[in-house]
Amino acid sequence: MKPLALAIALTLFAAVAAPPAFAHAAPPAPATSATKAPPAWVAASNAHAQVLLRATLPFQPEQASFFGIPGYDDQVTDLRPDNVARARQATLAARATLQKALQLERDPDVRQDLAIMVQAANDSVEASQINERLLLPFADAPQLVFQGVRGLLSEQTPPERRAKALTRLKTYVGMTPDTVPIMTLARQRYEERAGNARLLRPTKLEVEQALGNAETYVAGIRKLFAQYKVDGADPALDALEKQVADYVAWVRSDVLPQARTDTRLPPELYALQLKQVGIEIPPQLLIQRARLSFMETRAAMQRLAPLVAKEKGFAETDYRSVIRALKRDTIPNDQLETRYRTVIDAIDPIIRREGIVDVPQRPMVMRLGTEAESAAQPAPHFLPAPLIGNTGQQGQFVLPLGNPNLGASERFDDFNFPAVAWTLSAHEGRPGHELQFTAMVERGVSLARTLFAFNSVNVEGWALYAEAEMVPYLPLDGQLVALQFRLLRAARAMLDPMLNLGMIDRERAGKVLSEDVGLSPAMVRQELDRYTFNAPGQAGSYFYGYARILELRAETELALGEKFDRLAFNNFLLDQGMLPPDLLAKAVRERFVPEQQQKKR
Repeated sequence: MKPLALAIALTLFAAVAAPPAFAHAAPPAPATSATKAPPAWVAASNAHAQVLLRATLPFQPEQASFFGIPGYDDQVTDLRPDNVARARQATLAARATLQKALQLERDPDVRQDLAIMVQAANDSVEASQINERLLLPFADAPQLVFQGVRGLLSEQTPPERRAKALTRLKTYVGMTPDTVPIMTLARQRYEERAGNARLLRPTKLEVEQALGNAETYVAGIRKLFAQYKVDGADPALDALEKQVADYVAWVRSDVLPQARTDTRLPPELYALQLKQVGIEIPPQLLIQRARLSFMETRAAMQRLAPLVAKEKGFAETDYRSVIRALKRDTIPNDQLETRYRTVIDAIDPIIRREGIVDVPQRPMVMRLGTEAESAAQPAPHFLPAPLIGNTGQQGQFVLPLGNPNLGASERFDDFNFPAVAWTLSAHEGRPGHELQFTAMVERGVSLARTLFAFNSVNVEGWALYAEAEMVPYLPLDGQLVALQFRLLRAARAMLDPMLNLGMIDRERAGKVLSEDVGLSPAMVRQELDRYTFNAPGQAGSYFYGYARILELRAETELALGEKFDRLAFNNFLLDQGMLPPDLLAKAVRERFVPEQQQKKR
């Protein structure tokens, strides 16, 4: 439903003050029960990857924790003076080294990976320059601290690394040698450029959300240290609480009054946002394609709704009324995990029976989100297991109970009824995100294709395609809600660019989401926030990535005819890691199709 995690963003410089979002990686871990030894070319590619990874990690070491890389757990984001320029310089130096390696390399797979990494560096430098020229850097520093602590205090993290969480916290609050509190640094980076009136200020909605969540993050951090019984944390936690209170007071007095009410991005910035998530077509063309899909999906829902109404005994047959009736069968919060587990356990046998894709024998993990997690990511999401050095850890499908940004009065009704569990589990779990990331760990995919080729189009495109693969085998009400969520993806792909290009206002976009798509007020608010300041441009990646995979599958089916094998095709897609659509299509045309044509039936 949302970006997998802010930590996996492809771009090094998501905002002027934001440091690189690449992760450093140690050499591949020895094969374990969860991994296999990589081919020789993967090992060679991974060795080259160290150049770019080592250049970027000092600016955002929290990424190491997220990806499972030891050695940096006591370090924090670099917000010291000139952090963006220093990061850009390090990236340029790494790029030069990789370009030389590309000139000498002869293995085609390694060459492709080197080209991916060079392009990733190019894109990051471009983004850094544009953002520095146009944006005033505002950081939600309390959220940054929460995400950094949560990256260590989790069941996925070995105990010896959890012990580093206290040192990281002390570094955040300036209690370790030669450190300055992160709240102070974030304020300094804002104030040193605030005098430039040409720089785009943060939106009022963004600032208000950060203010509203700050105490939730502090409370969430305290709970994590208590949950994992980390001794001696109270002085640092008390310091954090005071520093966050001071930061909030400054944001309220100095940042909020200057915040902009117009959420539209300048065309150059919005074009950059689309490029970063992997959308390669102009926004006007994206809108045109999404409108057509929206109308076709809505018509399909209207045809299916009477069948669902008849099966359930509903009087009304309009799809909107049928969805509202399905939502009345609310699952109590204390039963959500159990009810979702029932659906999750039913999906794997369907995937195997229908030959959709190969799945692991072990069950997937699903849990409810904490209040602080829901504040940071107020929608269902997948939290990947460590991609590097994985020793058997599994990713987690995390389901929030609400959106703390809206208070207790507004709750989601979009994720807590039986019919929705099917499509959400297919998207966040199997055969969607969980299977995609598990495959990268278990099949020995190179770092270039797990970290540097990553963008929202190739990850969310697969997850929406996985949903679609499951639809024919779901109960009727599950099929209807699956189409509802596909309608949402088309709505996103047209409303996100329309809002940012000034073609529609927030109120009208909200009515489309509430009246046509059938979302709750809380979900509508979250969606609109997403399009306008949380992640402009990203929401269209689901629809675009899904469309590119469908186009490729249609081309492949036509090329192979009766030799087309869905299981082999889907497994091949997963084997490629996070290749962008053009490279994925090239691999299918040049490798998969010839191999399948040579097979005897």
